[in-house]
Amino acid sequence: MMTGFLKMHGLGNDFVVVDERAQRHDLTPARIAALSDRHTGIGCDQFVILRPACAEGADVFVRFFNADGSEAGACGNASRCVADLVARESGRTSVGLQTRAGVLPATIIRPGMVTVDMGVPAQGWEDVPLAEAMDTLYLPIAGDPAAVSMGNPHATFFLPTPDAVNPCVAGPELEHHPLFPQRANIGFAHVTAPDAMRLRVWERGSGLTRACGSGACAAVVNAIRRGLVGRTCTVAVDGGELNITWREADGHVLMTGPAVTSFTGHFNPEDYPR
Repeated sequence: MMTGFLKMHGLGNDFVVVDERAQRHDLTPARIAALSDRHTGIGCDQFVILRPACAEGADVFVRFFNADGSEAGACGNASRCVADLVARESGRTSVGLQTRAGVLPATIIRPGMVTVDMGVPAQGWEDVPLAEAMDTLYLPIAGDPAAVSMGNPHATFFLPTPDAVNPCVAGPELEHHPLFPQRANIGFAHVTAPDAMRLRVWERGSGLTRACGSGACAAVVNAIRRGLVGRTCTVAVDGGELNITWREADGHVLMTGPAVTSFTGHFNPEDYPR
């Protein structure tokens, strides 16, 4: 049986979105990895599955998978895309996304521009998680990164110049550093102003992407914790810009950026390995 999908992206961070709210499909991790392959599958940074919500205040349950088939707890750019999709279906400007990181409220600023409340960042070593107790603001790794969880583990390196580190060289090793038992997303940030930074992110299980929403949130949170930027920051990524605010009143992180549907299509799951 053919399965429908949408191809969506947020600043070039692209997703295959499959709707399982009415019917489940046999999408195993191996099959998701095969479908995510850019040469022999559809191709994407992350694979997204929609299911009926079962949490109060949620309109849809969203599962995020990395390109290697491993599951992620959150994905900021994909959250904006799903919020835009559900809002267009319902005609509402506010929707709730149930994720493994909790229910994320989203607001449509205008068609194709979405704000998602990414919740409160987890700063404790056991919440990131790290392999042992330590100060998450200064990890004992060369380059002195800071760590935080935005529903998935992030480590942010602050660079003196934007190109001081090649993320494709440093990223794979750092993703698998022993300090990160669940691996980690590795951000390389260069602060350009009290309200701006340049960021590139090596995402665990997916590699270097054109944008990483949760990585942008983590980079701003870590920069604020170190006193490098103010509470609102524009984050320039390879695919464009995100606006991130870490509210002082309740500790929630708000992420605003675009959501685009590229095309729709169909695939036969049986054409891909289980």
